[in-house]
Amino acid sequence: MNTTQIPAGPGLVPPSAAERAYAYIKAEILARRFAAHDLLSEGQLADAVGVSRTPVREALLRLQGEGLVRLLPKRGALVLPVTVDEAADVMETRRLIESFAARKVLTSRPQAALVPVLDGYLQDMRAAMHAHDVAAYVQADRDFHLAIVAATGNEIITALYRSLRERQLRMGTVNLLDDSGNAVDPARMRATLAEHERIRDALRSGSVRAVAEAVTAHLDHAESTLARR
Repeated sequence: MNTTQIPAGPGLVPPSAAERAYAYIKAEILARRFAAHDLLSEGQLADAVGVSRTPVREALLRLQGEGLVRLLPKRGALVLPVTVDEAADVMETRRLIESFAARKVLTSRPQAALVPVLDGYLQDMRAAMHAHDVAAYVQADRDFHLAIVAATGNEIITALYRSLRERQLRMGTVNLLDDSGNAVDPARMRATLAEHERIRDALRSGSVRAVAEAVTAHLDHAESTLARR
């Protein structure tokens, strides 16, 4: 039996069975190991986590409330795809936040300390690409953008951007798939990495125009890829 354990940490109450089931199922959906339109069995999920069906049912109800699955009576739970409207809303929000953040970092915040941080995330992306680790690649991608937003010093905007985390992780995986939608395309990973390098280079140059163009080009490419899914 493949069980999922979440460490409680010193002095902390261990997570409940429902929390463990929720964390496992959600992680599998966000990483796209449970893909859109997959039908999930309560029994199989219970075996995977090492719990009974009752906490799995509680977890699925919670995930249904978040729009990730739809419960089908006596059949299980259907993994819902990323909708066109959801993708459009996320991309619109990203454009507003990331364009503002890049300009503010250049015009009112020193960017010298930011560039080495971005270099670290780019290295993480390269390592993940060579290891064919999609989850690690998407995480480093997201952390790269979050570092720029956080560098503005605006905690409200940073918190808003963090709230997009789960949707971004799921969409980031979709954006790396080939035209069949079933396998990761290494060329897409290389192209996305190059776009991030251009953003880093533009920030290092100090050119507001170059940064705006690099961020816009990257988001345009991401949005056009999602639109074809």
